[in-house]
Amino acid sequence: MGLKYLHTMVRVKDLEASMTFYQQLGLRETKRMENEGGRFTLVFMAPPGQEECPIELTYNWDGDEGLPSDSRHFGHLAYRVDNIYDLCQKLMDAGVTINRPPRDGHMAFVRSPDNISIELLQEGERLAPTEPWASMPNTGHW
Repeated sequence: MGLKYLHTMVRVKDLEASMTFYQQLGLRETKRMENEGGRFTLVFMAPPGQEECPIELTYNWDGDEGLPSDSRHFGHLAYRVDNIYDLCQKLMDAGVTINRPPRDGHMAFVRSPDNISIELLQEGERLAPTEPWASMPNTGHW
């Protein structure tokens, strides 16, 4: 039968803030499940036309007090983008943390509201270095 990718799950503390962040990246909600008994909501989001590659946002209604507050142990999600400079500017204007700016026109890392590291990779050839990105320092771990 083989192996088939299903989804990546991340726990979120504020479902609306997290959904807004992933919408800013270009993902759209594809499915939602509310579980009264388990007191949680699952929201699946994926890039348009790539519904088979979702991220699952898991929101526990009563909070996640017993879980680590730092999601760094997770690793990161990666998305290919049409224009890394335009998307990073849009995210920065919306208050998103750019941990590793796209200085090389090829790669950047940003942070979700839940401290999830998101890698952005430029589609095709890297873009020519441009300011303010070329000289912008890293703002944290990525």
